[in-house]
Amino acid sequence: MKLNDVGQPTLDLFAAAVAAAAGAWPLVGSGDKFAVDQAAVDAMRHSLKNADFGGVIVIGEGEKDEAPMLFNGELIGAGLRPDYDIAVDPIDGTALAAAGVEGAVSVIAATQRGKMLDCKDVFYMKKLVTGVEGKGVCDIDMTPTENIVALAAAKEIAVTDLRVAVINKPRNKHVIEEVEATGATWVSFDEGDVAMAVAAATGDSGIDMLLGVGGCPEGIVTACAVRVLGAHMQGRLAPSDPDELERALEAGHDLEKKLELSDMVWGDRFIFVLAGVTDGLLVRGIEETSGGLEIQSFLLDSDLDEGHILDVRVEREN
Repeated sequence: MKLNDVGQPTLDLFAAAVAAAAGAWPLVGSGDKFAVDQAAVDAMRHSLKNADFGGVIVIGEGEKDEAPMLFNGELIGAGLRPDYDIAVDPIDGTALAAAGVEGAVSVIAATQRGKMLDCKDVFYMKKLVTGVEGKGVCDIDMTPTENIVALAAAKEIAVTDLRVAVINKPRNKHVIEEVEATGATWVSFDEGDVAMAVAAATGDSGIDMLLGVGGCPEGIVTACAVRVLGAHMQGRLAPSDPDELERALEAGHDLEKKLELSDMVWGDRFIFVLAGVTDGLLVRGIEETSGGLEIQSFLLDSDLDEGHILDVRVEREN
């Protein structure tokens, strides 16, 4: 597929993810994750400012007073009617990018307006993600052991051949212990929630399942990709402290509800773009050439027939 085969707003979202990756690149390996994030945010917002479609940032960098750019509720596009809900993570894995290690990406996703769960009041979500084989087989209310055994049977492989990603955080200690007790391989990662979850959904990345509590905004971004891939995802909001719990209840969230994929994003149009910053499971990292930066992206659009890997060159500024 070529870029000229992609229509609006997909092309604008693709350009924004690439811009964020390129904007952050000079700071990759700097050790300053805040500077990495700010550079990516600035570049993504500049790219979206004059987009040829209108949208509203539903999943952004925070509230307006906390995040002057790409804040929740910010309008994007050149003054056009907002027809899309937008979720952004200019750098998923800021610490990874700052350290110059694998797994950092830029991500943006979209649904039709009003078709994306607004969960800005809750920072964490319990998640289950698998490929298509997990549909009707794995369930977030089952134990990790039950899900692992069920998915291995559905894929007709041994439990010991299953690779299960769980983010390496204290809140997931018991999940990790149970995964390892089954004999399955625990794939440990410290950041990069979106890329790892989407990898689990693709079915051919070497990751069979993602379990555990991770970022809630990242979960909504992931859901857009999972819808296009036809894979399996469930979630449950997981407030981490009393203040977050109170905000969630005041916002009217049902914290007991098992969120199906259609509760997170719904409608007829889903777009997801992931641009590599450092090497990862889905795309390679940025490569410097004499002419500029070579950036690889993973693009999913429900209007297209399949996912696509796209390469683009960003020319050096003189």
